[in-house]
Amino acid sequence: MNIEKAVHALIEVEKSKETIEAFTSQGEITKDQAYQIQLAIIDYKKEKGAKVVGKKIGLTSKAMQDMLGVSTPDYGHLLDNMIYSEDTAISLDQFIQPKVEFEIGFVLKEQLKGPGVTIEDVIKATDYVVPAIEIIDSRIRDWKFKFEDTVADNGSSAGAIIGRDSIPLSEINLSEVKMSLYKNDEFIDSAYGSAVMGNPLEAVAWLANELGVYDISLNAGEIILAGALSKAIPIEDGDQFKAEFENLGTVSATFIK
Repeated sequence: MNIEKAVHALIEVEKSKETIEAFTSQGEITKDQAYQIQLAIIDYKKEKGAKVVGKKIGLTSKAMQDMLGVSTPDYGHLLDNMIYSEDTAISLDQFIQPKVEFEIGFVLKEQLKGPGVTIEDVIKATDYVVPAIEIIDSRIRDWKFKFEDTVADNGSSAGAIIGRDSIPLSEINLSEVKMSLYKNDEFIDSAYGSAVMGNPLEAVAWLANELGVYDISLNAGEIILAGALSKAIPIEDGDQFKAEFENLGTVSATFIK
């Protein structure tokens, strides 16, 4: 795998709003090479002025693993220019083939760095949790990829909307949180926090330990998206989404062409 060529290809198609064939369909690519590609793209965007404001964990629920035919979680980076407001309609023109996922987010007050990070460490380092929406988008044609492809493509991450509601971990049992999902005011799905690796706390600990391999930490002030509770939903012009998280609050987003 030519790392530099892959990085250039992903950067260019993100600009042109086109797609490329999966790297795994063109030859061998390892997990480590895929993360090298991701990190090189993040470094490129940081050089252009973007700032890392958090991380996202993907493919933590069976629903998403089944949907995309993978069996292992992955992760990506959240940049400041990927964060959107609930108050403003989000233009679909900047995306290629976007979908939305609904998640629990952790805002940290202390650094977490693996190896050896435990659930207790995550609890200690968390300031509060929030309801969140992640916009995912794939630069890989027709969402037909394997694990290594989505890793290289920043975990297919393209944006996030963070809800205004927040609550300390001491006041909520994340595994038992029920999410009810509405599209254009119509109920379409529900799920529990336990869909994310049994407990979203497990996902954050997993992430800290995985990132530790690359000498990367989860930092104070960052938002960590712990993974989708249910299947991703394609977005169409005019769609409005709202997720209600029991004992946690709501988050919503509107999309337009």
